Amino acid sequence: MNQNAAALQMPTAPAPSDIAGLSSPFPAIEVAIDRQRRRGRGAQSNDSGRYEKEARVAFDDGWQSLDDLPPFKTTVATDTARKVITRNESPDIGFDRSINPYRGCEHGCVYCFARPTHAYLGLSPGLDFESKLFVKPDAPALLEKELSAAEYEPKMIAIGTNTDPYQPIERERKVMRGILEVLEKTGHPVGIVTKSALVVRDIDILARMAKRNLVKVALSVTSLDPKLARAMEPRASTPPKRLEALRLLSEAGVPTTVMVAPVIPALNDSEIERILDAAAHAGVKEASYVLLRLPLEVRDLFREWLMANYPDRYRHVFTLIREMRDGRDYDSQWGTRMKGTGPMAWMIGRRFEVACAKLGLNKKRSKLTLDHFEKPAGAGQQLSLF
Repeated sequence: MNQNAAALQMPTAPAPSDIAGLSSPFPAIEVAIDRQRRRGRGAQSNDSGRYEKEARVAFDDGWQSLDDLPPFKTTVATDTARKVITRNESPDIGFDRSINPYRGCEHGCVYCFARPTHAYLGLSPGLDFESKLFVKPDAPALLEKELSAAEYEPKMIAIGTNTDPYQPIERERKVMRGILEVLEKTGHPVGIVTKSALVVRDIDILARMAKRNLVKVALSVTSLDPKLARAMEPRASTPPKRLEALRLLSEAGVPTTVMVAPVIPALNDSEIERILDAAAHAGVKEASYVLLRLPLEVRDLFREWLMANYPDRYRHVFTLIREMRDGRDYDSQWGTRMKGTGPMAWMIGRRFEVACAKLGLNKKRSKLTLDHFEKPAGAGQQLSLF
């Protein structure tokens, strides 16, 4: 065989400050993937998920066998979920239900807090997350069925809070458009979050829904620096395209929000004011921000990325992160996980508020209505004559 693999007991990665000399904590387990094999991807490695008993790592047997391995290609499998609306009870977010048309995300944002969900599938939160995707082709039909249930009570549905509904495969699959068609037909409110300019493809539906106060769209703009954006979010739309999408949506009457998310200290926090200014000039009226979150495997994936791309900032970034996370790399406590605590977090919050006030952002929040909701006729349900 040209490829060998080692199976080792999964180690527990130490915190970055515990890594002597910033080298790999497990020298015998080199998980970084060759640059050419992961070209155009965000993660540096493809380590096994946290539920796997063994870590399988490819190694060179002396015959340059690793040189023969193919690059990571995007594959798409069908997700046969029976329901499409996911419920949550988190008290610090403004919705209790959401839809994710896809599992995994080809945008490859290295900091994505949804990466650990791929471990539930026995896959890696690293490169697998951005190359092994799952689509829910029946999502529109399943949604219509759930909305028609007698016990269903309407409330805003959030889409894009886990993986991006407008990631590249949506161009072909058009699952998100099918979902919007169902929501428009039933008069159901929806809030959309994306990093993709592909959202303007559906501006016809979105504009009609906006006239009835049924939709709002938020685009995340993390950086205006093309080099940084390309490194952090390799297959997401470029910052100028996202700003252009915000402009087109605003001109079409769709309520828009710019999200400065995530804010990463010593990396993109200096851009907060510039991003807000650019978005305001694009017609945006609302803005929000989220501090970098590093749950589970995301911490080590971000650490690897930071060492590969900005090694000179590595210690400073993690020092500031810990100052805002009560001495930890991540604090999952409700109420503070999005904004952090401490002087640095306070300063970021105040800068954001002052910039929004100067630009006239967040003076008024758009509110969606439930007044237009009509249950669709369920399968086998007799339609009323009147």
